[in-house]
Amino acid sequence: MKVAFLAEQKGLSSVITKVDSFGTHSYHLGETPDQRTVATCQAHNVPIDHRAQQIKAQHFNEFDYILCMDNYNLRSLEHKRPSGSKAKVCLFGDWKEDPKLEKIVDDPYYGGRDGFEECYRQCKHFSEVFLKRECS
Repeated sequence: MKVAFLAEQKGLSSVITKVDSFGTHSYHLGETPDQRTVATCQAHNVPIDHRAQQIKAQHFNEFDYILCMDNYNLRSLEHKRPSGSKAKVCLFGDWKEDPKLEKIVDDPYYGGRDGFEECYRQCKHFSEVFLKRECS
C-alpha cells in the first residue's frame, strides 16, 4: 500500500494512521495479490502483505478518504456510500500533477508486466502528491 509506505518514510505516521485496500465487489475475497503485483512491489522495495476484501458501509466513516482507480468504481462507491458518511470519495488520480501520467489507473490484470509498472508509477506519484497536499 503505497500511501502508508510513503507516509511512514516521510515521518507522517501520526497524521496518516490507517490505510487499507478494498474492492467494490466480492471478487477474489481472501486471495493474496496477483504475483505480478507482488513482483512489482518487491522490485521497488514496497512491502506488501494483504488479502482481498470488500468495502462495507462502516468504512465510509472509518476513513477520511476513499480513493478509487476509475470512474466505474467511483460510481459504485458513490452508490454504496451511506448518507451522512464522512469519507471523501474521489479518484486517486485527482492528485495527478505529472502530465505524462493518466488520471485513470487501468487494471493491469489482463496485460503484461508493463501494466503493473505503469500502475506503480501512477500510484507512487498520486501518493506523493496526496501526502504533499493533504498532510503539509
